[in-house]
Amino acid sequence: MCDIDGQSGHHLSAAAILGHDGAVWSQSSTFPKFNAEEINGIITDFNEPGHLAPTGLHVGGIKYMVIQGEPGAVIRGKKGSGGITIKKTGQALVFGIYEEPVTPGQCNIVVERLADYLIDQGL
Repeated sequence: MCDIDGQSGHHLSAAAILGHDGAVWSQSSTFPKFNAEEINGIITDFNEPGHLAPTGLHVGGIKYMVIQGEPGAVIRGKKGSGGITIKKTGQALVFGIYEEPVTPGQCNIVVERLADYLIDQGL
């Protein structure tokens, strides 16, 4: 899941798939420890787009500035030279965290393709 197509040695720095209830379906060993409040904030933002904009997106105590996503479907955040993409499926949240040299667009593609696959599978 973390490989970037055609980019040898380029990987997402962390990735996870969580159920809407915050239960971990799968995660990389590098994915930060998160808390229920952070997941609740993310779920609220999917249901009420713009909820996280004033306070920022927090995952594992790390604050990301919320940047343009797709309301109700994708949340994107930026922190320094890295960032995060989260896409919601019917039952899950797919997370990708990146650092340079991976670009925001590359992260978006990896996360959104996997999420689209889960959607196609009814998940």
